[in-house]
Amino acid sequence: MNDVAAAWPALDEIDRALINALQGDFPLSPRPYARMAEQLGLGEQALLARLERLLAERVLTRFGPMFQVERMGGAFCLAAMRVPEEDFPRVAGLVNALPEVAHNYRREHAFNMWFVLATERPGEVAEAARRIEAASGLPVFLFPKEREYFVEMKLEA
Repeated sequence: MNDVAAAWPALDEIDRALINALQGDFPLSPRPYARMAEQLGLGEQALLARLERLLAERVLTRFGPMFQVERMGGAFCLAAMRVPEEDFPRVAGLVNALPEVAHNYRREHAFNMWFVLATERPGEVAEAARRIEAASGLPVFLFPKEREYFVEMKLEA
């Protein structure tokens, strides 16, 4: 076993089945976790405990729905910044503090900070970018979506 594999928590067959089930066909019902638990041969509380553990151990980093915000009247926009290395922690803290920031990633590129702005109304994207610029003293470059593609990716656990 290599060092990377050794660093991951051990998953049993139930963990694997749960991870695979979460990637599609999540039940839409008043008690979806109870229905999923039943399908996996678990109690609802046991399923929830496993899900909490997988999130705490960072096996799963996010679990939740994906919305098409534009259909609800909002907007998404990919944004990037060129942040001096010595200033990266400060700027990341400013960016991450905004409720409009969906996620933020460091990249090895001239634009070394990439994040997504998600707003309730389309005009609020530019306003959120202006607030980041004012707080950080650095320009924010917006990359609005020109075309949407659906790429379904499911990773078998």
